[in-house]
Amino acid sequence: MSFLSRIPARQVLRAVPARALSGGGERAIPTALAEWHKSKSGKMVPFAGYSLPVLYETKEGGVVNEHLHTRAAGCASIFDVSHMGQIRWFGKDRVKFLETLLVGDVAGLKEGEGRLSMLTNPNGGIIDDTIVANAGDTVYMVVNGACKHGDIAHFKEQMASFEGEVSFEYRDDLSLIAVQGPGAAAALQKLMPAGLDLAKVGFMEGMDLAVSGVAGCRLTRSGYTGEDGFELSAPHAAVAQLADALCADPSVRPAGLGARDSLRLEAGLCLYGHDLDPTTTPIEGGLAWTMGGPKARRRTEQGFLGADKILAPDGKLLPVSRKRVGLVGMKAPAREGAEIFAGDVKVGVVTSGTFSPSLKKPIAMGYVATEFAKDGMALSVEVRAKKHAATVSKMPFVESSYYRKPE
Repeated sequence: MSFLSRIPARQVLRAVPARALSGGGERAIPTALAEWHKSKSGKMVPFAGYSLPVLYETKEGGVVNEHLHTRAAGCASIFDVSHMGQIRWFGKDRVKFLETLLVGDVAGLKEGEGRLSMLTNPNGGIIDDTIVANAGDTVYMVVNGACKHGDIAHFKEQMASFEGEVSFEYRDDLSLIAVQGPGAAAALQKLMPAGLDLAKVGFMEGMDLAVSGVAGCRLTRSGYTGEDGFELSAPHAAVAQLADALCADPSVRPAGLGARDSLRLEAGLCLYGHDLDPTTTPIEGGLAWTMGGPKARRRTEQGFLGADKILAPDGKLLPVSRKRVGLVGMKAPAREGAEIFAGDVKVGVVTSGTFSPSLKKPIAMGYVATEFAKDGMALSVEVRAKKHAATVSKMPFVESSYYRKPE
């Protein structure tokens, strides 16, 4: 019996959070790749208001196969992430304005550089996590699909009282695909303009360019799997053409939401609305690093919404009562909402959990009272009315393979 046949694939599939699968009678918007997915036997489900493939019903597809293919040497997977919001910021005061909303150092980004940052509310809670990049005469931003309309309303509200020159454009004319895996660079290199060497593009660096002759694209070396990879923004009309060009490489296959979720959890990455929400601060979420170190400008100058709820006047992190942790050692996968105990005392709750295809064991993340957040702490998680021994674990669960360009 092969390893693949022994993995309980239904356990991995069930890890896609039910709250993210948006039914409720609302219309699921098709992406520009909808027909492409169907031609590849994609099993379509509503997700964050869009119709997206949860997996592909083929011999090579399915959550486990798609997950393991993404991590396999020389291979890569294509994910449709067109539900995400793409925004361009304009105006001479665009950076000044964004630094009133974001915890990170936008002014310090060199042209082409990007970073993960947090949009916070007046209480220091996370409204959304976002990638923000210096695109030369604009700032390029990617926000979460389920949050983007709320984010836009928030931007407009804050702009009304901002004294400066700033504007933005929500680019609903663009699709977004992620190409992830050890073979991502080799597959994409074939589509690059002459003279552009992806080996010289570092992690979180990007550029506007033509890809395979298609103008109006933006390529960023980033992703949500812990592997090397890229996110490629492209006009709706051309994205299927680009997906076909990538899949012409036999090492590249399509992958769905199920594999995307299990991959990101192995990588210790948060899913907004589950592991992060407006009541969670960057410190609680283990994301204080997005503000920089103790002497970083954003820590000392502050000036963003909720800074006084997160930082002391000297830039030190304020104490918190709970922290996000990883959990291993359970005999059964612990799902979102499972309670975490120290002895008979409830000390936290699971926010994401799955059966790890790479590690062949259950993994989870959640929030526990700060005094129980130390690595190696023995706890228990209640699954189906039975407590399972668990241990607090460092994350990522699977070592990340983000690209570092040669010095």
